[in-house]
Amino acid sequence: MTIESLRWADSHLDILDQRSLPMRVEYLSCTTAVEVAHAIRTLAVRGAPAIGCTAAYGIALAAIGARHEQPPALRAALAAADAVLAASRPTAVNLFWALARMRAIWSTADTAPLMVDRLIREAVDIHRDDIAVNQRLGAFGATLVPDDANVLTHCNTGALATAGHGTALGVVRSAIEAGKRVHVFADETRPVLQGARLTAWELQHDGIPVTLLPDGAAGQLLASGRIDLVIVGADRVAANGDVANKIGTYMVAVLAARHGVPFHVACPLSTLDLAIDSGREIPIEQRPAAEVTGFGTERWAPEGIDVFNPAFDVTPAELVTSLITEVGVILKPDREKLLALARTGALLRETG
Repeated sequence: MTIESLRWADSHLDILDQRSLPMRVEYLSCTTAVEVAHAIRTLAVRGAPAIGCTAAYGIALAAIGARHEQPPALRAALAAADAVLAASRPTAVNLFWALARMRAIWSTADTAPLMVDRLIREAVDIHRDDIAVNQRLGAFGATLVPDDANVLTHCNTGALATAGHGTALGVVRSAIEAGKRVHVFADETRPVLQGARLTAWELQHDGIPVTLLPDGAAGQLLASGRIDLVIVGADRVAANGDVANKIGTYMVAVLAARHGVPFHVACPLSTLDLAIDSGREIPIEQRPAAEVTGFGTERWAPEGIDVFNPAFDVTPAELVTSLITEVGVILKPDREKLLALARTGALLRETG
């Protein structure tokens, strides 16, 4: 059975609730932009591409809810929904990319029915296109994977984090489809355990060999010589090639460099943010203290303890072996290469 992180059905969006995995497979039904923003903020849905798709559907739901209004009132309702969704999570640029695409639609449609129809179709297109983008990205990335490979990954970057197939795990899937044997070593990814709860479950679901390890064991594993390459995803890539990804990624990149292991970042072009000069300018989301002091109903830290809980960190471009995108692989990304990459992507979109 194919994992579906999102399901759209006329006037509601069903989200595979990742807070319940791996114990229960449950879908959360959203009918308003406010409900969608809450699902994003509380990690019912996560992963930069999936967040972008979900936000687009949030705007579509807002349009449906205000479909009987005159165009000025409908645009006001859409602007309010846009603001709520934009405030849900600050780091993943795909969220803002998707919202910009939706704004371009409602700013040009003349009538309310046309506006609603076009917004729904645009959200569906963003969802569908993400799957195709990940499949193209995966095919390019598969060429970097040896025939019999051990891959270390951090956080979850598969079908759960996208509209389907995945980014870093999409590379793994594509390599296996090409006949290669791949064994994935998945960091548990504290404090919310996306690797332990989501990556391990998703790979088991698809019959892909996987070994789970504590985050703190990554150095020992890399030092052992057993890992052929590291592949991670990204939530935002700055103009100079610095990469923001789940907290702990920077440590893995440093360890990979120390032990001479290639460190690849798989991300669609929608994750590029050329308006951000470097990683120093990327906003880093601070998450609730409760994610560190316990999990679920369990608590293990003393009451009143101060907590530092950034959701992401930034890996400098010099530690990145390559960026794997839907238009090709960029070795040692830098400002000039990323600008050329963005131009290539824009040209392809213009020519269809």
